[in-house]
Amino acid sequence: MARVATGLGIRDLAELADVSPNTISRLERGEELRHGTIEAIRAALEAAGVEFIAENGGGAGVRLAKPGGAGA
Repeated sequence: MARVATGLGIRDLAELADVSPNTISRLERGEELRHGTIEAIRAALEAAGVEFIAENGGGAGVRLAKPGGAGA
């Protein structure tokens, strides 16, 4: 969901995260990945404007960051 919201293709996100496109596909299928790989993908998505929302009773989720960020 986060990748699609940013308009990134699988290859685009793979390049930003420095992983293979197959790794992105595996993540999206729900397959298990190494913690460091998941963190690299998360960092790439955050750099693209995604905010990860902690579970707060309604379940974890993602949203696009507001333009200007938190301190603007």
